Amino acid sequence: MAIFSSIFAVFMAGVVSFIRMKAAEKPTNEKKIILPPIFMSTGALMFLHPTFRVTVLECAEAMIIGALFSILLIKTSSFEVRGNEIYLKRSKAFVFIFVGLIVLRLALKTYLSRSIEYGELAGMFWILAFSMIVPWRVAMYASYRRLEREIKEQG
Repeated sequence: MAIFSSIFAVFMAGVVSFIRMKAAEKPTNEKKIILPPIFMSTGALMFLHPTFRVTVLECAEAMIIGALFSILLIKTSSFEVRGNEIYLKRSKAFVFIFVGLIVLRLALKTYLSRSIEYGELAGMFWILAFSMIVPWRVAMYASYRRLEREIKEQG
């Protein structure tokens, strides 16, 4: 099960990278920024099953690590204005940081699976990912709104 979930995580990372590269070719909007964390939030339903429940300390650890990882994503995500439209700017650093975070995640998962039960570990990594994505998307949204106001003031 751990091998399957690791392969699936790598596959999903590839899908996310591909989607992000394609997204840079089209103007962005508020929905494209806000919806991913909303869709991901449905994963919290896993905590209804006792297998995935984590302690308060494990939850706090995952949230702190996720928030720290989000800083890297925030620093490598920016927008540019072309005409009157806002585009997500491609960053070569983003791909390397994203891949590095996936490798680090897999290494941590392998190491921690020795001492933490699989269900709890899955819950912790969901919390980590959600705690990474939410601050990143909030920062992107704030940056997007700022650029949107600048465009309106100029036009």
